[in-house]
Amino acid sequence: MRREVSQKRVRVYAGGRLVADSTAPVLVWEVPYYPTYYLPASDVLATVTPDGDLVAGAVTVPGAARRVDDLVRLEFSAMDEWLEEDEPIYVHPRDPYKRVDVLASSRHVEVRVDGETVASSRQPRILFETSLPPRYYLPLPDVRTDLLRPSPTTTSCPYKGTASYWSVGDHEDVVWIYRTPLPESQKIAGLACFYNEKVDLYVDGEPQQRPKTPFS
Repeated sequence: MRREVSQKRVRVYAGGRLVADSTAPVLVWEVPYYPTYYLPASDVLATVTPDGDLVAGAVTVPGAARRVDDLVRLEFSAMDEWLEEDEPIYVHPRDPYKRVDVLASSRHVEVRVDGETVASSRQPRILFETSLPPRYYLPLPDVRTDLLRPSPTTTSCPYKGTASYWSVGDHEDVVWIYRTPLPESQKIAGLACFYNEKVDLYVDGEPQQRPKTPFS
């Protein structure tokens, strides 16, 4: 597995207690898409039991820790809070080699679902994210919202925040919106985006090939 030491200070809280504080956390890519933190055992301020429980005073988090040589892997979702320096992070650590840029554009973007035009805009915000296809975020007035069906689905992204979804006809969760994105992605606030992988997308009249991604 690929791994490297991060220069960020990382603190972890569980049960209202500080359970780790490290200035030499190790990023480990257990999967190709994003890393996780392994912390030096000397920086973990709690006990890791042989069964993998994390014990800090009266607080026990079952199955939340694993010792790997001189490092400890804490289950991200089992902790109350993770901080990089003094700012919280969500879902998983951000990949230092991934970049997200949001650019205003005047390109004509049209979205069709089952042959019907669901959106047409000449003022998209295009989000470029490393290793993913461009995402076209469109103002709601340029979207046929009467064709959208609200979905209970939500997802979280460490770069953008929490998204809610719509479905179109029989196509479930093909449209999403970040109503209150994280500060670095404020340009997409309140804009709708369609999965390139699941709809017919035209840019300046040219049909776009459906990309192959983990979301296909």
